[in-house]
Amino acid sequence: MLSWSPLSGLIFLLFTILLCTCTGSAEYSTALHAPSPDMPKRANPAETPLNVLLILADDLGYHDLGATGSRFYETPHLDALARRGTSFTQAYAGSRVCSPSRASILLGQFTARYGITDWIGAQTGPDWHRDQRPTTHLPPDYRRALPATATSLAEAFRKGGYTTFFAGKWHLGDGGNHPEDHGFDHNVGGWSKGSPIGGFFDPYENPKLPNERPGEPLSQRLARETKAFLHEHQGDPFFAMLSFYAVHAPLQTTPERFEHFRARAVAASPADSAFVMERRLPIRTAQDHPVYAGLLAEMDAAIGRVLDHLEATGLADHTVVIFTSDNGGVASGDAYATSNAPLRGGKGYQWEGGIREPLLLYVPGQDQPATVDEPVTGADIYPTLLSLAGLQVEAEQILDGRDFSPLLRGQSLGERPLFWHYPHYGNQGGDPSSILRRGDWKMIHYWEDDHDELYHLGQDPGEVNDRSESEPARTANMRRELLDWLEQMNARYPVPNPQFTEEAWDRWRRQVRTERWPSLERRRREMFAPGWVPNEDWWGSAVPVTRD
Repeated sequence: MLSWSPLSGLIFLLFTILLCTCTGSAEYSTALHAPSPDMPKRANPAETPLNVLLILADDLGYHDLGATGSRFYETPHLDALARRGTSFTQAYAGSRVCSPSRASILLGQFTARYGITDWIGAQTGPDWHRDQRPTTHLPPDYRRALPATATSLAEAFRKGGYTTFFAGKWHLGDGGNHPEDHGFDHNVGGWSKGSPIGGFFDPYENPKLPNERPGEPLSQRLARETKAFLHEHQGDPFFAMLSFYAVHAPLQTTPERFEHFRARAVAASPADSAFVMERRLPIRTAQDHPVYAGLLAEMDAAIGRVLDHLEATGLADHTVVIFTSDNGGVASGDAYATSNAPLRGGKGYQWEGGIREPLLLYVPGQDQPATVDEPVTGADIYPTLLSLAGLQVEAEQILDGRDFSPLLRGQSLGERPLFWHYPHYGNQGGDPSSILRRGDWKMIHYWEDDHDELYHLGQDPGEVNDRSESEPARTANMRRELLDWLEQMNARYPVPNPQFTEEAWDRWRRQVRTERWPSLERRRREMFAPGWVPNEDWWGSAVPVTRD
């Protein structure tokens, strides 16, 4: 593999070669931007700058990795990263759904501050009711794109002299609000859509991702593009964001991976039932979905290709690698794909299963603890990565997140309030609500009827025992702190639905219990039967391809 070391007699020649290799590649977009002349100063200019690789999964739950407790899924490359670096056991996404969570990472802020409070494209107001959803309230409108006035994480790195690269899912705005409009020099596959419109195999139907190899898995394509960028820019400091569409629906994998995980599920003697009823929808309680497992394994293999490239080229010696997800696993609604147990809920829910995430961090040349138990959030990633790179946050950039790199040195960030605001219903069965976590205490305020729930996560991580009545003073104080903060943010709230009727609500609930729930159980059992095949619109495209 290639490596770079300047030689005194060949400076001009090397400079020419590097210029050639940084332009004209067919592997990724080449819309380049020169570093800003007012780039922030490096904390220690004598040190070699650390590169940063941020890997983001979509809809991956906290317990979906072997390193975080799964006994069914296979994630050897991420498990190895966990062993090599630090696992954060109480890491949180910025939201229970994707767009606001991703914006939180790129802005270092909580969702109520910048106004993207739901996934971009979700219905609001009367449109929500017209979709025949009999809820007592109507969700409010929200911002539909990443604000142009803020300095994104990519812009901060570019001002610091870094070449910036994005591959994969964006879902933070349409034309004029793509990755290249918010600080990324290169964009491969990032556009307005939040799911792979053409599915997980080439052809992709993505205007930012030209079709090249029929049948190539999307996760492998994104890994290939990322490797190409790393290969051509290994002599430059870089910030690369590999943002997978996996493991979002539609759930798709190869026949080989499906058969492997179907056999594993059958060998474990799966229970006849794997769903229970939550407040609005059934929710999955078992990790035994062979198609989801195959999609996850494909993403893990793709991550392994990129990490192996870092090792082979020596880039691993000065590249920070961070991995996390944008919200909890889809246990209800959508694909009903995984279980977050023993955490309650999943994507779209206000409980820990909706917002608790795996977070793995490797910093080269530094002794690191195996685990960190102090709470951190997606908003903390912005100041932390800049700090690790020796860059300073611009004075005018408002941050809710904190630099958590001191946790790697055995220090504490101290108790601080963490806020979430989701005044929407979503597709998975969660309630419009807002959350405050302070220390081990978590309070949820519900917007339908203004009631509160209070949990002590240290003693009750599954959120079974609501202590709002036994701790009235604490509940009142936390409620006041939460509502005061939301007022300061000019937060938006749901409004009563004038067309709501108890009759329509009861009819909807009966349909869920008598039709949807049994159908989910039946389809799950059918998947384990020999000879089962999915519908025709996918894995026929999963033909063998040549891989680099």
